[in-house]
Amino acid sequence: MKATISGHQMRYYKFSGLLLSTGWLTPAYIGVDQKGSIEYLSAEPPITLQTEQSEVEAVDGYAMPGFRNAHSHAFQYAMAGMAEQHAPGASDDFWSWREAMYGCALAMRPDAIEAVAAMLYAEMLRYGYTHVVEFHYLHHDQQGQPYAHLAEMAERLIAAAATAGIKITLVPVWYQRGDFDKPPFPGQRRFICGSRDEYFKLLDASRAVIVNQPHARLGFGVHSLRAVAAAEVVATFAEGPSDLPFHLHVSEQLKEVEAACLSLGMRPVEWLIQHLPLDARFHLVHCTHLNDNEVMKLAQSGAHVVLCPGTEGNLGDGTFRLSEFARAGGRWSIGTDSQISLNPVEDLRWLDYAQRLVTHKRNTFDNGARQLTHMSWSAGNQALGIFGQTDYFAKGQPLDAVVYNASSPLFARGRMDDCLSSIVYTADSSTILGTIVDGRWVVRYGRRQDAESIRQAYDKAIRSITW
Repeated sequence: MKATISGHQMRYYKFSGLLLSTGWLTPAYIGVDQKGSIEYLSAEPPITLQTEQSEVEAVDGYAMPGFRNAHSHAFQYAMAGMAEQHAPGASDDFWSWREAMYGCALAMRPDAIEAVAAMLYAEMLRYGYTHVVEFHYLHHDQQGQPYAHLAEMAERLIAAAATAGIKITLVPVWYQRGDFDKPPFPGQRRFICGSRDEYFKLLDASRAVIVNQPHARLGFGVHSLRAVAAAEVVATFAEGPSDLPFHLHVSEQLKEVEAACLSLGMRPVEWLIQHLPLDARFHLVHCTHLNDNEVMKLAQSGAHVVLCPGTEGNLGDGTFRLSEFARAGGRWSIGTDSQISLNPVEDLRWLDYAQRLVTHKRNTFDNGARQLTHMSWSAGNQALGIFGQTDYFAKGQPLDAVVYNASSPLFARGRMDDCLSSIVYTADSSTILGTIVDGRWVVRYGRRQDAESIRQAYDKAIRSITW
């Protein structure tokens, strides 16, 4: 498995296939250095520069780039599946679910959020995610007061990601008020920064906790137009870091769109298009309810949409107009949001299926599996703050991959033209051989070496959370 080449210890893999941006490489030999960066990539076996024959780990699997999770609220994993009891005749929607979410948020102590996040991130890795954007607004203590260490909760999330072995882009977001023109609600007290200055101090403290953390990056943003005053949204972007991705929720609910029209005099995305210099740095989460003009103008702006089909379906949000947005050149990534669904290929295919249900046609995209995979990876990179990568795997890049079992019945038919479609439209966790981060297996055959300690900490945390 290891060989010393030119003074560097190398680790080699031979995969049955490796998905490149140009198609499948079969077979595929990859050599990585001690940091997990790719130094060798070829269909031919490596030729040693020493006298000894290199050892190669043969993997009967199809390796794809690790999935990018562009939107996560880690604390909500503690309540996933626990807000699904609907009394006969009761009205239950996003807004009633939100009250349960507030209760969960108020109950989470720093040690609990770290344990829950580590369990969540370990599960994300098991499903093939290798990098997550943590859209973070659980900032303060249970009384709503800042911790002595302003970025206490952020530091816990960074530590959880390190424990799990996943890469993380921390996006501390500003939450200023309860809704359009309304003060904060009591259940939101842990989220609130009263001023832009307070938010930027929190952002600076968050930047400090990722120093010397090679698995961590930083982004910034506001929660939404309803949670931050319009003028402050403009000022936050203008005065904020110019080299980081900017994230916010927008147009998730019809009630939100109606309230924006009353408060701002226009629809939320329409307002963003007119008041902010939208481009590839912007990542607008959900965008469920857009009119024709918003779809076209948003696509033309270059801004990205972050879609979370598991959560959007669970909350009854609605269906984003993905077919039209894609035809107009729009770019989008995917996220797990409330953590009700963690399987990236399941979310990818439901993006497609939702369009099929609306249009009554099956050709949502040309070469659907390819389009779904490539867009979620490339736009996902932008959401993470990774710019300039055009190849899934290339020399100098880290080897971050999810590997599907080439012997699984639907993948073993030997038709590489159909392999990616088989994975995207049929795969579940049982078909994954494992996940590799920085050139090393983090999960293999559904298992990890530290699974028991992560699970014990999680179980203890869950028992401490009551609301």
